Amino acid sequence: MDDRTNLPGKTAMVVGGGGGIGAAITEALARAGAAVAFCDVDAAAVADTTRRLADLGPKILGRVADALVRDELDELFSSFDAEFDHLDALINVVGGVRQRRFDQSSRQDWQHDIHRNFGYALDSIAAALPRLRATGNGGSIVNFTTIEAHRGAAGFAVYAGAKAALTNFSRALALELAPERIRVNLLAPDTTPSAGNQNAVPESTIAAMADVDPKLISAAFASYVPMRLPPMPDDLADAVVFLASDMSRFVTGTTLHVDGGTWAASGFQHWPEPFGWLPSVPAALLDDKAFE
Repeated sequence: MDDRTNLPGKTAMVVGGGGGIGAAITEALARAGAAVAFCDVDAAAVADTTRRLADLGPKILGRVADALVRDELDELFSSFDAEFDHLDALINVVGGVRQRRFDQSSRQDWQHDIHRNFGYALDSIAAALPRLRATGNGGSIVNFTTIEAHRGAAGFAVYAGAKAALTNFSRALALELAPERIRVNLLAPDTTPSAGNQNAVPESTIAAMADVDPKLISAAFASYVPMRLPPMPDDLADAVVFLASDMSRFVTGTTLHVDGGTWAASGFQHWPEPFGWLPSVPAALLDDKAFE
């Protein structure tokens, strides 16, 4: 497998690689043999991930940095240059949102959501490109988009728009860079157990879910996700390893949906028998308070 991935001896940068899904990606790349530089705003997560991976073999460089601040992103790349002599893969993980109606959000909210989910990636890629080109051997850029970039996501309008922009930008950039064998692909997760996804919903929703029987939560996932379980951070990390490695050397401009089938379902859910697969709630399961 090492021969097929060709990751040993290569160097990757994970922007947002200190905790949660990002940490799983950093670890998966290191275990596949790549040296990894990563950043995160969470200093404790950076320290923990650096410590855990220190004995794996490949070099690990963790830095506390906010990717949304251009100066801190520039400092990350400067630190990278001081420690590594080449870059082969860039993974942009940073993103996130808090659900709110568009008419209940401010211009400041819009600007923040757009930069957090699209704008910073332009800065990150612009900084990485000269380093990717320097090897003369091509490279890989993996940007995290979302299922919300591919459907109408009520309460996430600006976020969904920003991720859709990132998605089409990445496709266009893939064409520009294809002659140089620098590939650009996207990963589109859906509901993955992580702090970021939990923080996306309003506090009132979190409070309402606090006393719900875990069995009912599992049943809800089984209804919504065709594979009946949500993808875990390691599932996303495995997909990144594939897209960063030579196993995907002819894959570019593509979005890989790691979601257990929710994008394919496009609204169809598996309701309890005898209802089965339907695109709406069976009327027999509703009561007279459903639309109050």
